Amino acid sequence: MTLNPDVDTALLDSTLEKYRAGGRANLLPALHDAQSIYGYLPEPVLKSVSAALRVPLADIYGVVEFYTMFYGEPVGKRMIRICADPACAMAGAEGALVAACQHAGGIHPGETSADGLVTVERVTCLGLCDQAPGALVGDMAYRNVTADNVIKLFDGQGFPSELRVAGEPRILTRNIGKIASLGLNSQKQVGTFASLEKALKEMTPEQVIEQVKASGLVGRGGAAFPTGVKWEGTRSAPGSPKYVVCNADESEPGTFKDRVFMEGDPIRIILGMILCGYAVGSNKGYIFIRGEYPQAMKLLQGAIDKMRSDNLIGEKILGTDFNFDIEIRRGAGAYICGEETALFEAIEGKRGFPRIKPPFPTTHGLFMKPTCINNVETLACIPDIIEHGGNWFKQWGTDQSTGPKLFCVSGHVHKPGVVEVPFGTPLRQMIEQHCGGFDGTPKAILMGGAAGGFMTPDQLDTKLSFEDLRAIGAPVGSGVVMVFNETVDLREVLRGLAHFFAHESCGKCYPCQLGTQRQMEILDRAVQGETRAEDWDALQDIGWTMTDASICGLGQTAASAVLSALKLWPELVKG
Repeated sequence: MTLNPDVDTALLDSTLEKYRAGGRANLLPALHDAQSIYGYLPEPVLKSVSAALRVPLADIYGVVEFYTMFYGEPVGKRMIRICADPACAMAGAEGALVAACQHAGGIHPGETSADGLVTVERVTCLGLCDQAPGALVGDMAYRNVTADNVIKLFDGQGFPSELRVAGEPRILTRNIGKIASLGLNSQKQVGTFASLEKALKEMTPEQVIEQVKASGLVGRGGAAFPTGVKWEGTRSAPGSPKYVVCNADESEPGTFKDRVFMEGDPIRIILGMILCGYAVGSNKGYIFIRGEYPQAMKLLQGAIDKMRSDNLIGEKILGTDFNFDIEIRRGAGAYICGEETALFEAIEGKRGFPRIKPPFPTTHGLFMKPTCINNVETLACIPDIIEHGGNWFKQWGTDQSTGPKLFCVSGHVHKPGVVEVPFGTPLRQMIEQHCGGFDGTPKAILMGGAAGGFMTPDQLDTKLSFEDLRAIGAPVGSGVVMVFNETVDLREVLRGLAHFFAHESCGKCYPCQLGTQRQMEILDRAVQGETRAEDWDALQDIGWTMTDASICGLGQTAASAVLSALKLWPELVKG
C-alpha cells in the first residue's frame, strides 16, 4: 500500500455517511466508491473507511488484497483489461495484449504507462467468450479485440459487446433484446408481471413452492439441486430474518449466459427473486454480481429503481401485505465468490473464503440466517412456472432433465452465443441448427466449463441432458460448450485452465492451494516440451487429491478438465 498523507479524505465524507449505519456489510460498496474517487485505495482512505464502518484496518487490508479489482497502488486513469482465457486465447488475445502494451509505451502486462494514463492487464474470463477476444475498458466491454484494432481501446473507439441469442423454442430468452427497454406500463401491457399478480393475490407461499417442485426445476448454476426442495427447506428453517440471494458471480471461462440475461431482460430475474422471497418468507434479497459486469449492474439497478417507484418492489407490493426489497453487491474479481458460502462472506464485507459445510445455507446462510440462494438462470425460470404451472414447464426436456436450458457456445463454431434449447437436444443438432455449424474439423468439446470435462467428436450425437451426459462422464455444469478444432494444441488449453485455477484458488485449504500450483507447473512444462516420465502419474495424484480433499467446489473440480483430457488423450503428457 502506498503511504500518501496528502490524500484529501474529505472527498469521501458524504460517501461514507450513507454506508456508516450498515457497518461491515457495506465494506465492498464503500471501497468501490472510494476507488472511483481516488483511482486507487491509499492508506488514508482505508483508515477513513475503517473508522466510518468500524472495521479493523488490518481486515480492510485483507479484503483489498484479496480482490483483484481493488488497487493499493496508483494505476492508470484508463484501465484496459484483456481476457486471456481459452476462448479468447485461441482467438488471438495474446497478440492484442502485446500490441496494447507496446502502444502504452512498451510496458508489460500489469504495468502502467510512464505518463500514468493507461494500465494494461491480462485478466481471467470477462464473460465475452462468444465475442473473443474480449476486453473491458473502464466500465465498457468490447468485442473482437485484435492486434490490429486494439489501439481503438485507448480512446473508446472499439466494438461494444453484443447480446447474441439463438435457439428454438425461445422460452426463457424470448424477451431479450425486445422489451427490456420498455417502460413499466408497456411491460404490464405485455404481461410481464402476471406471475407476480397471480402469486401474491391467488396463491399461498406453499402453493408457489409446490409448483416449483412440480416443474422438476433444478439449479442451473452447476450443482443441479432441486430448486423447490431448497425453497421448502428455507421456508421451514427456524430463525429470522430470511434472505434471498441471486448468485450472479458468473466467472468461469466459457460462461456468459447470465451476462446476456442481466443485460437483456433484468426484470425477469428480479421477478424470480420476489417470487422466491414470497415463497420462503423473506423480505430482503441481494444480487451479488461480478465486478467485471458493470453494464449488467447498471441495468439491474435501473430496473429495481423503476419497479420500486411503481410499487413492484418495497412495501405492500401490489397492495398486498408482502414486503420485499433488493440490494446489489458488486464483486471485485474473485472466481471463488461463485461458491455460495464465499459469496455470503463477500456480502458481509470479508474476504471470499468458503465456509465448511454443514451447516448449509438453508439454515445458516447470509449473516448466519436461513438463506435461499439461486443463480440467474434458475431464477429466470420461475415467473413462467408460476404463471403457467409446473406441468407446463415439463413439456420440454426429458423425464430427468426438465424444461429449456441455456448453453454458452463458443470457440470454433460459426455463430457463437447463448443458445436456448430443450434438454434432450443432441449436441450436434444444436450446433448445426443454431450456431452455423463447426468452424473446421472438431477435435474436442469442453462441456461444463473450466470445471467440466471433455467430449470427443464421436460423441457429438449425445443428448444434452443430465442423464445422457453423465453416462459418458461429461457434466452439464454451467452450460458451457467450448469447441476446439484440429488447429488447437490441447496442451495450451489445459495450461490455460490450470493457470486460471492457480490464480483463483483462495488458498484457504492446502490441497487446492498447493495442488493448483503443481498442476500448473506440470502443464507449463508439457507445453514447453519438457515432460517428465512421472508427470502423468503426478497429475493424476494431484487431481484426485484436490477432488477428494478440498473443502469447496473450486478445489474439488480444479482438475476435472485435466483428468478428463488425460483419460482421452494420455499422449498430451506422456508423449
